[in-house]
Amino acid sequence: MGKVRVRGFAVSIDGFGAGPDQSLEHPMGKGGRELHKWFFPTRAFRSMVGQDGGTDDRFADAAMDGFGAFILGRNMFGPAGDEWGGPDWKGWWGDNPPYHAPTFILTHHARAPIVMDGGTTFHFVTEGIEAALAQAKAAAGDLDVKIGGGVSTVRQYLLAGAIDELHLAVSPIVLGRGEHLFAGIDLPGLGYRITETVPTELATHIVLTR
Repeated sequence: MGKVRVRGFAVSIDGFGAGPDQSLEHPMGKGGRELHKWFFPTRAFRSMVGQDGGTDDRFADAAMDGFGAFILGRNMFGPAGDEWGGPDWKGWWGDNPPYHAPTFILTHHARAPIVMDGGTTFHFVTEGIEAALAQAKAAAGDLDVKIGGGVSTVRQYLLAGAIDELHLAVSPIVLGRGEHLFAGIDLPGLGYRITETVPTELATHIVLTR
């Protein structure tokens, strides 16, 4: 059976994984887009949005490869609020999302699965994080499951001790406000240790395992 991983998760140097006031206009919160400056120039990201070229980056390549299923929080599928972006909303990525695998959305609002182009099917799980993880593991088979975010979702799975590996891209910005990834979480107490640190111009990549 594969592992449960977080990969390519960007945080500010003051620990925020999203800015404040998330909305349709600011899906990552105000200032949150700055967290991902390391990812945007890479070949991996540019191919996701239908563009050629880009820089080679092994952390960017690993951010989406090798996963048999994904788990996302509610706001990773649609904007904050109860309208899901409107009756025709099918996610942030258009008709062909980059997941290309079963993708399980944590939510309190039941909804029928949505089949997208490229192999992605969005499943909406109302029974909590354990149910979503069980479904994702069953769908992934021998491949890994990625906890794709957002901050609240990663925190819940960390506290549950369900994440085997966590890759952070620590961006050289400060947000001051937003969603803090590690507030109140004792990582060493949960068994996590740093196993790799790679500084680059746009981010310092840190891998924690347990």
